[in-house]
Parts: sequence; structure tokens; C-alpha cells
Amino acid sequence: MNIKHIFFDLDHTLWDFETNSNKTFEFIFHKNNINIEIDDFKEIYKPINAKYWKLFREDKVSKIELRYARLREAFDALKFKADDNLIHTLSEEYIDYLADYNTLFEGALDVLNYLQNKYKMHIITNGFEEVQHRKLKNSNLLPFFDQIITSEKVGVKKPNPKIFQYALEASDAKSNESFMIGDNFEADIMGAKNIGMHTILCRFDGEPNSDNIISVTKLSQIKNYL
Repeated sequence: MNIKHIFFDLDHTLWDFETNSNKTFEFIFHKNNINIEIDDFKEIYKPINAKYWKLFREDKVSKIELRYARLREAFDALKFKADDNLIHTLSEEYIDYLADYNTLFEGALDVLNYLQNKYKMHIITNGFEEVQHRKLKNSNLLPFFDQIITSEKVGVKKPNPKIFQYALEASDAKSNESFMIGDNFEADIMGAKNIGMHTILCRFDGEPNSDNIISVTKLSQIKNYL
């Protein structure tokens, strides 16, 4: 394989979304005098958030609906009374403060330093435009990447082939000379495979993977393939 380009997902792949999200909620809960244990909240919130992101990828909810509904449903499940004004305040503050927390997955900077002298690297993300650029800048990831492709910029979300095609054209890359590395099987791996890109699935939970797809349980293992 004559690989020239590496495309990374950001959240849950390089940027430790769960850790940073929990820290953000701890801050805004304290700021707004919300007396909920963060461990109790994240247990309820995590699957709800995942559900709404799937609906968002499928264009079944809007960005505004996602931001509101995931919090409303989580608070309702916890039987915590929160009016709409509080929900909207928390929704906005969560986005405002999220990029202030910048824990990366173990080995992220090491593997990027290893790859940057061998390949051109880019980001393809379904995350919100205004937040993703701040995350990259504040976590010192921005200098590693040439093109930052967001779903809001393109108008479609992974796994839609149009976002991958857009990314290839913007990067002057060919699909058979490119790897996509991400944590989401549907959005990152199948989306990229469907236009002929090579893929690596990040399975940091350690669960076995099928379908004859290259997978890693930690970022340092990427060096075995690239």
C-alpha cells in the first residue's frame, strides 16, 4: 500500500470526550448550584447522548434538538426538576466550556509525532464546527493537521460518502492511498470503506472486533500498521 494520507476522527479517538465532558458537567453543575452526583449523572447521560448523536447522524434531530433533548431526558430520568430556562443555560454553557478541558487518550501525541513525518494528516468530524476547532487548538493538536473537515462545513455527516469525498478532494488525496482512523464502526469505518479507504477501528473498550477489520485497543498500536 502506498499510503499518503491519514484521516482521524476527533472525539472518542484522539480527544477523550467522556473525561472532558464529565469535567465540564462538574463545572457547570457547580456554577449553577445543581446538586447531582456526577457519577450518577454520567451513567444516565452517556447512553442518552449516544442515542441522540445517532439520531443526529441520521438527520432525525437538529443540533438544537440534540443539545436540549439529551439534557431534558437525563434530568427527567434522574427525577431532577429543571425548567427549560435551566436546560437551555446548561446546554449553552456546556458548549462554551467543553473545549477548556483537553485530556487526550494515552499515546495521542506520541503517535501523531510518529505519523506526521510520514503522512499528511487530516480530521473528519461530525462534531460542531465552533467547538471542534477550539478543542484542536486548546489541546495542541491543530499543528498536526492539514485539513479540518466538519460535517457542518460539508452539509452532511459521516457515514454519508459525500463528506469523505469532500475530505479527499480538499486534501488532494486518493481513497486507496488513505486511512481513516476512528472509534465509530458505522460512521468512521463503514463510511470510509464504502468509498475505498483503508480503515483502523479504535476499540479502547477492548471488546473484540469482527468483520476482518483492523482494530486497536490503544493508539500506540497504530504504529504496527502505519
